[in-house]
Amino acid sequence: MIKINNNQYKYILIAFLILVGLIFFKQGRPFLSGILGASTLFVMMRNQMAYLTEKRKWNRALSASLLLLEALLLFLIPLTSFALLIVDSLSGIEFDIQLWLTQAENFINQIEDRIGYNIITLDNLSFLPKLGGSTIQFLAASSYSLILNSIVVLFVLYYMLYNYKGFERGFKEILPFRDENKQILADETKEIIRANAIGIPLLGIIQGVFALIGYLIFGIDRPVLFAILTAFSTILPVIGTMAVWIPLGIGFFVGGEYLTGFIFLMYGTFVIGGVDNVARFMLQKQLADIHPLITIFGVILGLQMFGFWGVIFGPLLLSYLVLLFNMYRHDYIPGSKAKPRVTTNLKTRGMPKYPINNKKDK
Repeated sequence: MIKINNNQYKYILIAFLILVGLIFFKQGRPFLSGILGASTLFVMMRNQMAYLTEKRKWNRALSASLLLLEALLLFLIPLTSFALLIVDSLSGIEFDIQLWLTQAENFINQIEDRIGYNIITLDNLSFLPKLGGSTIQFLAASSYSLILNSIVVLFVLYYMLYNYKGFERGFKEILPFRDENKQILADETKEIIRANAIGIPLLGIIQGVFALIGYLIFGIDRPVLFAILTAFSTILPVIGTMAVWIPLGIGFFVGGEYLTGFIFLMYGTFVIGGVDNVARFMLQKQLADIHPLITIFGVILGLQMFGFWGVIFGPLLLSYLVLLFNMYRHDYIPGSKAKPRVTTNLKTRGMPKYPINNKKDK
């Protein structure tokens, strides 16, 4: 008879856990955004739950329900409505692609006559209708996923909040880190989530407002729609809001309004673009400053993996990868100057007012 010692039992159990985990991950992949969304909101609302239950002595079910209502009104409904508004507005626009292409070709021909060099032909622009349709299909699919995962968020978040002490304690127990690194991971998680879940939407709203003012001044058709698209485009890596206001400015040139187009592009460069720089600087003084490359590549990967939710989760997961790499360098590579952090200019906000209680819940 084969004898199995405790260590072998442990590894067999770990193997079964990994196998079952992979099965659930594969089958539950469409709901992963909902689970991550609930975890994000839990980090933001954990202290509120502790305040209501530990200081105010409120019932846990009532406290969790009130915070669930807060999440629904302040986060889920606005985010879902914003996504649906974009898809509905874009799908309702009737694009006369042939007219646009003809005007664009006439404009390009004028330039080619002056410089004596062929830049582009009408055939080279034939990809635009297909690109527009693919974009709308992607937004529609992402919106459906957002609605589905918003429902998942509500269910998961309620039980996370209801048993917040046990959830935190269990999560910390399975982390294979020293206590110091566990606390660093907790602090960094809060800072990263604050920077992405608060900073990115707030920055989009600010730029959308200034863009709307400009669109109204210059008489842009559907100014509210394009202002919303400008706000949404703040999440795009590198190009940002230029993806919206540069084509609009080119539209003035195509229509022969050269002076208006030039002034509009100056407005986009110095006002919309300037507000972006000022707002980012001010937000970074209040929130964690994450390296731009983490944000850029995080958003690119996140949008592909999670749709709209990827704006937050992409940079978060990439930040975790960099954080764990820095922890390894700091702890196990002699002479390494790496710091076990991802955020920079991290403010000392102190420990949570209601720390985790490791004693058994009553």
